[in-house]
Amino acid sequence: MVAIQSKHKEQKSSAKKKAGNYLSKSLYIRGLQCHKSLFLQKYNPTLKDDISDAQEAIFQGGRDVGVLAWQLFPGGIEIPYEGLSHQEQIDLTQSQIKEGRKTIYEATFSHQNVFVKVDILHKGSRGWEIYEVKAGTKLDPVYVDDAALQYHVLTGAGIKVKKVFITHINVEYIRKGTLDVQTLFTSEDITKQVKAKQPFVVKQLRKQRRMLNGELPKIDIGPHCSDPYACDFQEYCWRHIPDNSVFDLRRKGIDPYDLYAQGIIKQKDIPLDLLNEKQRQQVVATINKENTIDKKKIRAFFKTLSYPLYFLDFETFMSVIPPYDGLKPYQNVPFQYSLHFQKKKGGKLFHTEFLAQPGIDPRMPLLKKLLADIPEDVCILTYNMAFEKKVLTELAAQFPVHKKTIGKWINNVRDLMIPFRQRDVYFWKFKGSFSIKKVLPALVPELSYEGLAIADGGAAMDAYQKMLAAMDDQKKLSEIRKNLLAYCQLDTLAMVRILEALEKLE
Repeated sequence: MVAIQSKHKEQKSSAKKKAGNYLSKSLYIRGLQCHKSLFLQKYNPTLKDDISDAQEAIFQGGRDVGVLAWQLFPGGIEIPYEGLSHQEQIDLTQSQIKEGRKTIYEATFSHQNVFVKVDILHKGSRGWEIYEVKAGTKLDPVYVDDAALQYHVLTGAGIKVKKVFITHINVEYIRKGTLDVQTLFTSEDITKQVKAKQPFVVKQLRKQRRMLNGELPKIDIGPHCSDPYACDFQEYCWRHIPDNSVFDLRRKGIDPYDLYAQGIIKQKDIPLDLLNEKQRQQVVATINKENTIDKKKIRAFFKTLSYPLYFLDFETFMSVIPPYDGLKPYQNVPFQYSLHFQKKKGGKLFHTEFLAQPGIDPRMPLLKKLLADIPEDVCILTYNMAFEKKVLTELAAQFPVHKKTIGKWINNVRDLMIPFRQRDVYFWKFKGSFSIKKVLPALVPELSYEGLAIADGGAAMDAYQKMLAAMDDQKKLSEIRKNLLAYCQLDTLAMVRILEALEKLE
């Protein structure tokens, strides 16, 4: 019996060692961030957090950017991932190189059991060049680590790499007519940095493999949980952190990780003299479950408002690849708004709205409806006016014929967030936040975002994008539209009710 157990243990250990020896580009980068995350990804991936639709949309955007960048070097061939084993991908890459192919997309290599796919491998006048494509708008240090591993594998596999580039989005690009791929992207030569990184790569690969052949690393939570990427094992690793912890502290002040390092986890255990005024207010309010109300400042806020009063909220989407003329990468495009309004204080509440049809440039149809809905000289109330003002300012720049009217709107915008951001009104249930998602349930508990199919701006953005894919399915299209309208309408109704609640506190 003992012999059987021993044999089983040896087999298990051998299998683990074999699995631990295999690494890829994504695994290596994960390991640089946190060995524990790498270990869990290799052996316990089911512990990962669920991927939201918004996150998946970001991943898809990155993939779309990668494919678009192929146009920088037309005429190449793709080495597909789906349907082929790793070895088949490697063999196909080698056969294309032998046949004299100058450009290969997703070129695949392996060296010492490290597997990489190169976004674009191009043979220039002086030899092979690596182009690592990123959806970001600047050179990030982690991109260099990514490319350095590729260089290590390719040179180890016998490829003489002369140049290494990071190809990323040019944030200053403005679309005018047909998409200009050559101008949309910019490439930075990082060959020197990559070569200088090679001893580091060898050292890190050795460390990662040694770790993977052992037990789960005892690594506590820390800033590395979100730097350079948000780790997808946070729910597992942070499960010991309670509500109202030091990590719920808001505003600049003492670093929560400094408190955590001292063994202080709960807010009630924080020495108050370590906190700034705003953080101290939050902690005291939380411990005592008390609220702060400055009636004088509330009255001053109400004096900035006038009737008719229009409650406005936009929903927008952004795309790394500008879809329409006049847009930059990652620029917000409004596709929906909700508008509640009252002609006089305490008067009847009216509502109107707009949601663009999918597959069209929504800006002009939205602006046309907005011009019909909002008079020039009325007070407009928003929640976080910086966002709405930016949307309006960009619409004025894109459609200058309406600049005068939009300019008047901008001058008349007021911000319902001000009393909460300034802590003129602070309820302990806000948990240090002044977002509408925290303020609403505390002031108006009968009104809630809970139960909505769409409950935040990210989900709304993703839902609008999904409308395009559902254009042939009227039932699904109608359902998405209904959910989007319900969410946006609640945003402005929430403002109405919050203002009413403030008035009662006055």
